[in-house]
Amino acid sequence: MRMWLGLAGVFGACGVAVGAFAAHAMERLGDERAVTLVEKASHYMLWHALALGLVAVLADRLPGRRGVAVAGGLFTLGIVLFCGSLLTLAFTGWRPVAMAAPFGGTSFIAGWLVLAWAALRTRG
Repeated sequence: MRMWLGLAGVFGACGVAVGAFAAHAMERLGDERAVTLVEKASHYMLWHALALGLVAVLADRLPGRRGVAVAGGLFTLGIVLFCGSLLTLAFTGWRPVAMAAPFGGTSFIAGWLVLAWAALRTRG
């Protein structure tokens, strides 16, 4: 539980920080595409930080903790791949990193499906 809550806090703080940076510092540079990429990364990071908080709570409460842990791992992987690739592209312009974004998005989707599966497997 502590690990998931810790990751939720770190990713939540990062999501707010990069969102604020996009809104205040990057907009002055005039690169609207980069601002859009950073804002998108910020939104996905924040939503999935909340999902990791949910994983932290459920990890102690659901009997099928393995599925919940797998969902948490997939959310974390999604943040690293999807958000990380968008941020890298926005800040460096290095296009090949964008190829990681679909894998991160797929990881997010898989995480939500595994979380649903874990919930359906519990009794009560």
